[in-house]
This record gives sequence, C-alpha cells and structure tokens, in this order.
Amino acid sequence: MHELGIVFSIIKQVEEVAVKNDVKEVKEVTLEIGEVSGIVPKYLTDCWGWAVINKSEHMKDCDLKIINIKAKSFCEKCGESYDTVKHGKICPNCGSNETYLLTGRETYIKDIKVI
Repeated sequence: MHELGIVFSIIKQVEEVAVKNDVKEVKEVTLEIGEVSGIVPKYLTDCWGWAVINKSEHMKDCDLKIINIKAKSFCEKCGESYDTVKHGKICPNCGSNETYLLTGRETYIKDIKVI
C-alpha cells in the first residue's frame, strides 16, 4: 500500500510549511487527487488518521478532505476532449487512438487550514 508513503510525504510538506510560518496547529488539509492517479482515497484516509496522530507535531487533530479530479483525455485527430475512465484511449468522437491524458493523474495539496 503506497498510500502510507504518500501520507508521510504530505505530512512532511505540511509540517515544513507550519514550521516556516510559525503555525501552532493545522486543522485541515485538502488534497486534489486525480481519478487515475493510482491512489485509493479510502486507503489514504485510513492511513491519515493513524499517521497524523503518531507522526506529526502540528497535525494531531487534522482532518483530510479529498477532491477528485476527473480524468480527461484529448484527441489529437479531432481536437475534442472526453472522459478517460468511460472511454479509455479510444476517442468516442472519431474513434482515433491518437489521444493523451489531460487531467486525472495529478495529486496536489490544495489548501491548508491552520489556527
């Protein structure tokens, strides 16, 4: 389960921001996670509760919010974008496989709420 490693990485980044900005407590972290990022939000949430209590100085009562980023692909042949999960690599508009992923693989810390 690589979600625990991802949680540790997020905690490290947020802790660095907290220290740099003299933050006493982080109350909430909002992540944007791509639909095809390979991250399972349920596993991430499960790891989060344990990790912030045991591995964080500033985040003991910190909540995690997850925003899903839809996977969208672009067809180079017809110039249309479409839902990647629904249609895969084949463009539903023209049937071409000359497509690439626009969004849906990324993971970002969107927001950090502090006291």
